[in-house]
Amino acid sequence: MRTYVAVLVHAAEVETGAEAEAEAETAAEAGAPAAPERRAPLYRESFVLLTARSEDEARSRARAHGASLETSYRNERGEPVTWTFRQLVDVAEVPDDRLGDGAELYTRHFRDFAAYTAFEPLLSGEDL
Repeated sequence: MRTYVAVLVHAAEVETGAEAEAEAETAAEAGAPAAPERRAPLYRESFVLLTARSEDEARSRARAHGASLETSYRNERGEPVTWTFRQLVDVAEVPDDRLGDGAELYTRHFRDFAAYTAFEPLLSGEDL
């Protein structure tokens, strides 16, 4: 068995407050379908360790893991939140044999730091 790291992307969609639900119900009663308003999605990138006999098996296990994390709930404002599995970005064998302090799990290269900063809310100090 070898250790792999999978890069997964999930998206959270939030329907806006209770007024959206009330408007949808009113429109439905009037015979007009109304879609609830949604905020821009929040995306989550996660790095997951998996053990597998091959990269193909690791990819299969990563997709299953990503799908298993799909969920729906209501946030603190009572708004419906739905997390969906969007993409398996990559699967790579972990380069360090021993996991511990300083072990490298995954390396990604990019050319545009401004674009990276723009999409990573933690770099800009944005509150999640």
